[in-house]
Amino acid sequence: MDIRKLDLNLLVVLEAIHAEGSLTRAAQRLSLSQPALSHALARLREALDDPLFLRQGKRMVPTPRTQRLMGPLHEALGLIGEAVQEGARFDPASARQEFRLGLRDVFEATTLPALLADLAREAPGIRLASVRADRRELEADLADGRLDVALDVLLPLSPEGDIRRAPLSHDRLMVVARKGHPAIRRGKLSLEDYLAAGHLLVSSRRRGPGFEDQELARLGHERSIVLRCQHFFAACRVVEGTDALLTMPAQYAAVANAGLDNVLLEMPVALPPMDVYLYWHESRENDPANRWLRGKIASLFAAREVRPSSGTARKPDRQVGRRPA
Repeated sequence: MDIRKLDLNLLVVLEAIHAEGSLTRAAQRLSLSQPALSHALARLREALDDPLFLRQGKRMVPTPRTQRLMGPLHEALGLIGEAVQEGARFDPASARQEFRLGLRDVFEATTLPALLADLAREAPGIRLASVRADRRELEADLADGRLDVALDVLLPLSPEGDIRRAPLSHDRLMVVARKGHPAIRRGKLSLEDYLAAGHLLVSSRRRGPGFEDQELARLGHERSIVLRCQHFFAACRVVEGTDALLTMPAQYAAVANAGLDNVLLEMPVALPPMDVYLYWHESRENDPANRWLRGKIASLFAAREVRPSSGTARKPDRQVGRRPA
């Protein structure tokens, strides 16, 4: 079709319906009446000779034609927005907007306290919304604007995708055990005792090995999982009342075990660290607000104090439980 004959405002309507999954919410987002939005969608369907969206329950589900359009459309709208806003500056002190962050519980506990404290001083009008992001939907959520940024471990990305990522930190693994655990000898845990114990595995997946199990298997080791659960804090509470061991990232271990009668021990075998990455969509690469947010998060990670490893059992630092270092 001749692009000169297409009302380009209709493409903004298409992007809004795709992002919101609802005609009502898309109309609110664009400050249009619902009949006006429905009329615009009808015109676009006629122009592109495709239904574009099919209703499933209360949600508008995109057709394959719409899905193919979204990548180029996001990029084009992003470039137009940047051209229109060229020279625009983001002023955090006067900004009034909400950022949506895709965070798992481990990153909520170690990132949000310090981030919110900084925003209270530097950007009082900024609001944060932390949501749990399904890793299978992460790329789509970032592309559609349902997330501004996300924090997670290193994840495989689609070769044709437009997701950007940058490393933030490397967090070593530690073992959590109850105080007085019979396997702790002179403040240490041997590999033999570690493998002989029952273990807790924290995972959002219903089955499959954890990161530490994969790394142990590469070294020819296997451990026994007695409980699989969804959240580290719940697992730490289980550890406090049992002889089960929990392996988890060191920074969150200090936060989640503050106030519990547990000790943190060095791993009895060298395993790779848990790498933490920041993810965003390329359409927001040069967006001043998103760039500011990414810089703020990166600076918080960079400023964290690196605690020396003592190699001995220790109580979690209660100060860390109030604000991550």
